[in-house]
Amino acid sequence: MIDALKTWTTDHRDPVDAFLRRCFAENRVLLLQSDLCHVLDTLATESASSLDGTPLQQAVRHFQEGVFQHPWAYFALREGAGRWRYLRMHQEQLVPESVSVSEFLASKELFVKPPNDGDSVLEIDFEPFGRHVPRLQETRSIGQGVLHLNRHLASAMFTRPEVGHARMLNFLRMHSIDGQQLMLAPHLGDVAALRAALRAALQQLEARDPDTPWTDLAAVLGRLGFEPGWGATAARTSETMGLLVDILEAPSPTALEAFLARIPMISRLLILSPHGYFGQDNVLGRPDTGGQVVYILDQVRALEHEMRDRMAIQGVQVDPKIVVVTRLIPESDGTTCNMPLEKIQGTDHAWIVRVPFHHPNGEIVRQWVSRFEIWPYLEAFSIHVEREALAQLGGRPDLIIGNYSDGNLVASLLSERLGVTQCNIAHALEQTKYLHSALYWEANDAAYHFACQYTADLIGMNHADFIITSTYQEIAGTAHSIGQYESYRAYTLPGLYRVVNGIDLFDPKFNIVSPGADADIYFPYTDTSRRLHSLMPEIERLLYASDPGVPYRGQFADPDKPLIFTMARLDRIKNLTGLTEWFGACERLAEAANLVVVGGYIDAAASTDEEEKAEIARMHALMDQYRLDGRMRWLGTRLDKNLAGELYRHVADRRGVFVQPALFEAFGLTLIEAMASGLPVFATRYGGPLEIIQHGVSGFHIDPNEGAAAAEAIADFLQQCAADPTRWQRISTGSLARVAARYTWQLYAERMMTLSRIYGFWKFVSNLERGEVSRYLQLFRHLQFRPLARAVGKN
Repeated sequence: MIDALKTWTTDHRDPVDAFLRRCFAENRVLLLQSDLCHVLDTLATESASSLDGTPLQQAVRHFQEGVFQHPWAYFALREGAGRWRYLRMHQEQLVPESVSVSEFLASKELFVKPPNDGDSVLEIDFEPFGRHVPRLQETRSIGQGVLHLNRHLASAMFTRPEVGHARMLNFLRMHSIDGQQLMLAPHLGDVAALRAALRAALQQLEARDPDTPWTDLAAVLGRLGFEPGWGATAARTSETMGLLVDILEAPSPTALEAFLARIPMISRLLILSPHGYFGQDNVLGRPDTGGQVVYILDQVRALEHEMRDRMAIQGVQVDPKIVVVTRLIPESDGTTCNMPLEKIQGTDHAWIVRVPFHHPNGEIVRQWVSRFEIWPYLEAFSIHVEREALAQLGGRPDLIIGNYSDGNLVASLLSERLGVTQCNIAHALEQTKYLHSALYWEANDAAYHFACQYTADLIGMNHADFIITSTYQEIAGTAHSIGQYESYRAYTLPGLYRVVNGIDLFDPKFNIVSPGADADIYFPYTDTSRRLHSLMPEIERLLYASDPGVPYRGQFADPDKPLIFTMARLDRIKNLTGLTEWFGACERLAEAANLVVVGGYIDAAASTDEEEKAEIARMHALMDQYRLDGRMRWLGTRLDKNLAGELYRHVADRRGVFVQPALFEAFGLTLIEAMASGLPVFATRYGGPLEIIQHGVSGFHIDPNEGAAAAEAIADFLQQCAADPTRWQRISTGSLARVAARYTWQLYAERMMTLSRIYGFWKFVSNLERGEVSRYLQLFRHLQFRPLARAVGKN
């Protein structure tokens, strides 16, 4: 694209000159993609000649930002997800020139914090450490890393079978649970012996009834060197051994994945989620506490069920153990977050283990600490967690899962010390949520400590064996917007360091595994036999009654209208006040339905979060401005899951809709919950909902930056449904079908366990090549993260 622009500019200097002059005339050093496109569109409107389809238009549409330092203009050109080039143009010469990412970032640093003469800039580059990794090639393959990794592993075993087969043999001999050897006995010393044993075992199995249990096979197969783990029956054992024979003969990606998925290697699971109020009741809606808690608890239930079933099928009678480690908060504000140990409801052997933070003098930190302020505590926290987790699990975990930036950092520390496979789940990464937050890190340091968090993110991402995301966009964005992980590819923290290669989107560690909604709680409104009819009086009280025991504002003048329902934390990014303003400003919408908002507190004095206080004040102001007290019900309460599930279904009974108006949403669990209940949904087009919803089939996308248009779209739908009730039913049916096909915890758990085994095998066979990046990360943590974390602690 740069070459085409250079060639075109030779004969078309005037439009390029006009474009640059208009950009400089904005008198802003930084212009975003939208700014650059606006400049070009204005120029095209005023120009006598069309710029449609020209290399200039194509380039500008792909510019993500421009930096204007007279007489030079620098541009970041995104040719596709994870594919970036950088160029500069002189205002007079007008010749596009390619520049390095380092030079582009330096141009941004000049106007924020110019380096002193002679100062060198620390550059962070992880690219050299990925050279042994089988890199993806196609943009559409991003997020399907395990498929590529399987192909690579199968190919490597075929290319050098003596090495690949020996590694498989050693891998199979290393497994045991609670002192019980699994898969292969140590005396099977080489691949030839394994082949011979497999032939003899398959011959024995052919003569047995397929349903013969392992206990009746153990003696004869044990003499051949086979331990439990091959299968609970003769048929299953024969299938598993047949897969291994195929791999040793001519490995294929399909056979390798199927075989590794059967190995009973995951029985102890450690999950980390330090920040917020992590509990099962009375915590949602508190600061830093939302969908992540719901996600993890539902995840645990699904994983325990899947782990138990897989081991039983493979003939291993062991109860899986799962420990979720979070922070103990002695002053827990009426929650269970002061309990060191709490059984997870709906499980047999899964527990929440809470470990306190400590001050440097050893004293326990007693109060809740914001997620932006917890960095000084995490390294010491990881040491205490290690001791508690080993005690609760009865040994090393088989897999460590980190959650969010803080949990992923702790997971990295533990994985490094214990030598355990590490999985990261970000849930949300801040760079795409806060504009230029890295560039202006110093200005925001007192409130957010972005430099510390982004340093921790880089450590976690690059240390992880595999990374789970809920959507493709989370990794790679869209054609017009960058992904959350993509924002960590190249950026600068002026005065600290410059990242020229932070994360590679084409690394096969990325995998898309979407969560679901708890099917026992969020089920269709039509399933009357399961409906919780006993909760209807409580729902009537919450929505319609004048009850001093309910924290609310507003009461419906016409309670028979359909309901527009939204529920989230009351912070700026969730945009509940934005939806309220859309509703108030659109008379047609306010006439067609009533609005129900569940989020935050009614009284700002009850909140300890400054951003929430500001949103509470804005909500009151909007209700006053648009006189919404007769058309809107704002509930400042937290709903337990059963009540929330029945509330979704009540809104569906009333032929209402659910609206998720966030400025950005990484995934959107409430969206899945609403759809699983059969409720038509309208949701932000920025983030996960763009993939979850099929527009016009299972819901609708809205642009939260175009509130008037969003309000009109909702009003149009409600008006259409009033005229033709089948319209509402078609979208409701589409919502249910979409969730069933793509977003269930059963699908999630099955995929998660398969990934754990495959990446565990990859970690085993590639461990020697990973030493260099481990040492690089240790240096980075000691020289950058620790000083930043200490600085947070001094504030």
